[in-house]
Parts: sequence; structure tokens; C-alpha cells
Amino acid sequence: MDPHLLRTFVAVLEHRSFSAAAAALGYTQSAVSQHIAALEADLGTRLIERRPVAPTTAGERLMEHAPGLLLRLDAARADLARLHDTRPSRLTLAHTPAALGPAVARALAGLHSSAHPLDLEVRVLGHQAVIEEVLTGRADVGLVDGATAPSDPLPLPDLGPTTTLAAAEEALAVLFPDDHPLAGRGSVRLTDLSQAHWIDAPDTAIPLERLRAVCRTDGFRPRIRHRGTDLHGLAALAAAGHGLAVLPLPLAAVLPGIAAVPLSQPRLVHRTELIHPASPTGAARRLAGLIADAA
Repeated sequence: MDPHLLRTFVAVLEHRSFSAAAAALGYTQSAVSQHIAALEADLGTRLIERRPVAPTTAGERLMEHAPGLLLRLDAARADLARLHDTRPSRLTLAHTPAALGPAVARALAGLHSSAHPLDLEVRVLGHQAVIEEVLTGRADVGLVDGATAPSDPLPLPDLGPTTTLAAAEEALAVLFPDDHPLAGRGSVRLTDLSQAHWIDAPDTAIPLERLRAVCRTDGFRPRIRHRGTDLHGLAALAAAGHGLAVLPLPLAAVLPGIAAVPLSQPRLVHRTELIHPASPTGAARRLAGLIADAA
């Protein structure tokens, strides 16, 4: 299966248009049509209905595999490129909004020295985007976070030849408006809040899907959906009463306009993990070492 044809297939279905896919890929519309026809001939089945543009049953099944296949190909290319890396004092770090805490910030400071100043770039992205940045070599190291039982690893997808390292574990808290009846509590139980109004913010707060899984309930339904990585925007929505959200306690406690009430049950922590390739750059290796020494 030619990966160039597969990329064209994904683009057509993402844009729901042959012409839009051609513009995004820099091809002519005729070339896109030829790519799809060649892929269908190779697999022996029709993949895309033309009017309107939509996947066939076979196309839907291929679309389940295609993004992961293309990501692993990009990861392999990036892994080979790192063999010739010549940037010992440069580090690109991608992280989810709540993942870069004091421990990692101190470790980053430890990389700097007057003799070897560090060229550091930090990118704040969603969970899946951080993983993709690391796997494709656009970032040297990534930080992702989530809710898990103490000392348990995060439930991450198959990352191929990468290394993960626990960076921090912190308490979790529920964000309430200051005038909420539960705002003055010493702690709350998550199961008592399953039917409350919630903000669905999977790239910023603990995803509601994760809360449903750990509480084994179909509750935690969103009143509003928040997309992006703006923590202060999320806090403003919570403060205005649009819904609840779960964040690490140290971070939630300093956000304006909200009461951060610690989570007592179930027994969960906010865990941050560092991800880097199996063959990391020099700066990424030093950062991982500093984090491991501080743990």
C-alpha cells in the first residue's frame, strides 16, 4: 500500500472534497482522483463515494487504520533523522496545558549553564498533538498528563520505540464557582458529582470520558464543550457556573474566580509523564536524567 496514496485518501475524507484535498496537498484535482483510483485498484474495492464524497464501508474500515499507519511511518523517518542530530544544546518541548509543573520547570533550569546555554522552545498542545510531535520528530520531548491510581502509568496508546518516565504526581481538585454550595468543602467524592453539569475540556482538564471510566457510570455529561488549551478560559467558564472540571490541585488553587476542592474518592492522582524517543537528543536525555534524579 503506497503511503502517498493513503495520505491522499485521508485528506479527501477529512476535507470531504477532492478539490479541497488537492489544494491542501498541493496536487491537481485530477491527480487526487488518480491516487484514489489507484488505491482502490490496489485494494480491490471501492473506498470513496464520489457524490457526495463519503467513505464506503471499506473506506470507513481503512480510515480506522490509516492515521495510525501514517503516524508510524513519520515516526520511523524521524527516528532515522535523529541518528544525525547535531543540536546538542537545542530542545523543543511539547506539553499539555496542565503538564508543565514546578518539578519539570526546575529540571529545565538545570539544563542551562553559562558554558552551554540551551536554545529552548516550549509548545502547549492537546494530548494527541503532543504525542504526534514527539513521534514525528517535531519535538524532542513531550509531557502528557492525566488521572490514574497512585504510581500507575497513564493509559497511553502504543507509542512504538519510545521511553516514558514519571515526572510528577499531584492531588486532583474539582473546580467550583466561589458561590457554589460545595465550594467550602474540605473534599468531595467524584461519584457524588456524576449528575452535575460538567465542562468537556479533554485537552485542558481531565477528560469526562476518563471520569466515566474510573467511576463506572454513564454520568459526567457536558453542559458545554471547551476545545483548545486555554486554562484561564476554562477557569472563567467554571467560575461563571457553566460546569465543573477536574485539574491538578496546585494549578487549580491559583486560578482566579474558582474554588478548588480536593478530590477524596476514588483514589486518583494527577500524573505527568515525559515521553522521548528511544534514541533521544542530548538535551532530551539530560532532561530525563534530571527528572529521574529528582523523583
